[in-house]
This record gives sequence, C-alpha cells and structure tokens, in this order.
Amino acid sequence: MHIATQFSIFFSSIGSILINPYQLLLLFGSVLLGVVFGALPGLTATLGVALLTTLTYSLPMQSAMIALMGIYVGAVYGGSYGSIMINIPGTAAAAATAMEGYPMALQGKAGKALGLTTTSSAIGTTIGMMFLVVFTPLIMRLALQFTSFEFFLLAFFGIMISGSISCPDTVQKGWIMGFLGLFLAMVGRDQLQVYPRYTFGIMSLEGGIEVVPVLIGAFGIPQIIQVLKDRQIVPEPMKVNKLLPSWGDIIKYFPNTVRSALIGVGIGAVPGIGEDIAAWVAYGTAKKTSKHPELFGTGTEEGIIASETANNSCIGGAMIPLLSMGIPGSPPAAMLLGALLLHGVAPGPMLEIERPGFTLQISAILLLASFAMWIVGMLLAKQVIKLLHVPPALFMPVVAVLCLIGSYALGLKVFNLYLLIPVGIVTYYLTNMGYPIPPLVIGVILGGMADANLRRGLMVSQGSLLPFITRPVSLILVLVILFTFLTNTEIYRRVVMKVRASLKRQK
Repeated sequence: MHIATQFSIFFSSIGSILINPYQLLLLFGSVLLGVVFGALPGLTATLGVALLTTLTYSLPMQSAMIALMGIYVGAVYGGSYGSIMINIPGTAAAAATAMEGYPMALQGKAGKALGLTTTSSAIGTTIGMMFLVVFTPLIMRLALQFTSFEFFLLAFFGIMISGSISCPDTVQKGWIMGFLGLFLAMVGRDQLQVYPRYTFGIMSLEGGIEVVPVLIGAFGIPQIIQVLKDRQIVPEPMKVNKLLPSWGDIIKYFPNTVRSALIGVGIGAVPGIGEDIAAWVAYGTAKKTSKHPELFGTGTEEGIIASETANNSCIGGAMIPLLSMGIPGSPPAAMLLGALLLHGVAPGPMLEIERPGFTLQISAILLLASFAMWIVGMLLAKQVIKLLHVPPALFMPVVAVLCLIGSYALGLKVFNLYLLIPVGIVTYYLTNMGYPIPPLVIGVILGGMADANLRRGLMVSQGSLLPFITRPVSLILVLVILFTFLTNTEIYRRVVMKVRASLKRQK
C-alpha cells in the first residue's frame, strides 16, 4: 500500500471518530471505565476487556474496537492510581509504579506523581502505536511466505516462551499450564476431518470449548475468590495537589521515556508476556542506567516514568503479533483476539488483503485512546481517586454477575456457565500452587492453530518431518525452540554455574 494512501486511511479513521459524537462518547466512556477497572484493586485490564467483549457483540466493528481499545488503554494506565495513592497496585502492570509512586505521595507529591504517570502513559501508548503502524505490515509480508509447518512452530514457540517467562523460577509449571491450554483446545470436532475428540459423548463439547468463557473463568473467578478471601482493608488515599507536570521534567527524562517505550514494545511483541513484565524490566533498566541509582525506592521520577511508559507502550507491541500472525502478545490482547473472532475478523497475514486498512484503523483508535486517557486523567483523576475509599470486596458481586452474563451472552449457551465455574475454581487452586494463568490462555488460543497446521503440513508432506529442517524459517524456529528448552533445564544451569566459577578462578 502506498504511503500517501496509508496516511489517508489513518487520518480519515481519526476524522471519522472525531466528527461522530456517538463514537467520541464511546471512546471517552470506555477509557474512563478502563481507568476505574485499573484503579480498583482486583479489577484488571484483562477482566475489563473480557467482560466488555461480550457486551460489544451487537455493536458495529469500529464501535466495538473503540470500546475495547479504550478500556484496554485506560485500565493499564488506571492501575497506577492505587499504586501511588494507597500503595496497592490496581493491576499487576502497575506494581513497579508503587516502588516510587507511593514514596512520592508520602512526600506530599501525589499530584506530581499522577501527572507524570498520565503523561508518560500517553507518550508510551503513542510510541507503541507508531511501531504498530510500521512493523505490522512488514511482519505480514514475511508471514505470507510461511507454510503450515512455520505456523505450527510459531504457535508452539508462543506457548513455550509464555510459560518460560511467566514463571521464570520453575518454568516447568509454565509449560504445564501452556500444554493444559493446548489440550483444552483439542476438545471438540477437529478442523480438518470433523472427527469428535475428547467429547465423552457430550453433545455440547462437539463444538469445542469456547475461548471467552475459559478466559473469563480463568481470570475473573480466581480474582473474585481472592479478593473476598483477603478482605483487604484499604488505607486512606493521599491528598492530590497540582496534576499537570512541568515541561522541564518531561524533557529532562525524555531519553528514559524513549528507552522504556522501546523495552515495552519489544516485550509486548513476545507472545503471552504482558505489561507487568515490561514495567519491571524498564524499571530495572532505569535504575541501572541512572546517575543516582541510590535514590530509587525513595520516590524518584525516573522510576515512575520508566514503568508507566513501558507498560503502556507494551499495548502497541502486543498488537503487532496479534494482527500480523494471530498470536496475542499479552493476556488482554488475547481477549481482543476473541473479540475480533466474534466479529468475523481473522487476524493474520491475510488480514490486510481481506480487510485493507484495518491495522491503520486500529492504530488510529489507539492514538485517540491515548489522548482520551490523558484528558480523562488530568480532568477526572481526583474524582476517580474517591473510588479507592470503597473496599474492593463490595465490587466483586457485581463483577461475578457480569462474568456470568458475559459467558451466557456468547451464543446464549447455558453450557458456557457450566464451563465457567469449574475452570475458575481449578485455576484459582492452580494459581495458589504457583502455576501461572497466561500460558493456559495462550495455549487455549493457539492450540487450534498449532493442531490444524501440524496435521495439514503432515498431510501435504505425506507424513514426512523433513520440512521442519529443510525449510530455512522452519529450521530457525526449531533451533530457537530447542534453545529455549535447553536454557531452562537444570543441567544447563549447572554447566553455566561451573563455567562462571572456573572463569572466576582463572581471574
């Protein structure tokens, strides 16, 4: 597509939203709802996108995407409110922000901290959007050269890397969850020969296990149980003074902002990782590269800017593999994939052929959502903070009802409720045992892609496994998967420790 045409589609998408009062109201309303979801402990961005997915089923495509992108952007940013005001991160992505935000609030600088997080989040989201515009078409062109073997390996790698990074101490638990999700995706009639598998004679299972009820159950039910169990006492929020940050602070820390945004985009593009890891990596990098690392933990602006820029730029990064290959880069992006499929949009290398300009339309919505987030944050922060006085447990019954309605509304199937509850209870106990949920979600989503492409590839090659090593891209992916596996084994760690010890002795 010509550059002039791309600019035309991008700006016309922005203009169509700005001149449409309904869509503009939907944008600001969804961003505000996302901020509330992010600010209240126990309500996450993933849960917000999941619940809104079923509610937007009857909306036109563009309106649905405006609502979903708005709540996604707003919720990732809104988590900083709890981190700064009461030292309780509203979302996992805002946990790193609490390291510097709450000490700043104790110094009477809560307003300054909120102003920095709002501006940094808007800048990070905008930079992530720019990378989405530039790299998604390039990856799509590359993916057009892929065959079934490459797509199988991509899905398999996505499950493995998600398990490895989500649970770095005991990666086996992450892999177990990933392959449990892969197994759940196998239930139902297979895509190629329509043969029922693992249905146990239950007719409701022949259509397969639907993704959205599993996702709502895996993220919503454990969160509800945990909040009601903890009965957390919310401390009194700090007083907020002037919110608008000075241009001097923005310019002073601009290199840190750009570096953190690049970290967020890079981590977001890795399947299944998410905004929380991006925030911690950027925070750690800012501390290592700072001229005054001893100030970290006492309320430094650098730490707040790094974590908030990274977790919001991660949104654009997570959308790159989602749109170009159909592989979500984060748990909320996994929910967006479910929403796209509900609306008849199939992300992947054929997306721009089937729906020209769709990526640019999503990018335009993301840019407008970042501006809406900044405006909402500056104008309504003091009002949203008042919600922090309310104990989170009071919101959980409402969330539970929304989970039930959201699962049932998808196809009006009572069976989805039978699926929702056991999945939620099982994942609650698995979480308490240290098993991460994101690999399970990635496994459920990518399982169908892995299964269909592996079987299709073997049918074409008449059962031969040689294409795995004779095709260059396929061979590279095989080597990367083997490397990922080996570097996470105990034997590899022992060898590395012995080599390091011998090098120290030689020195």
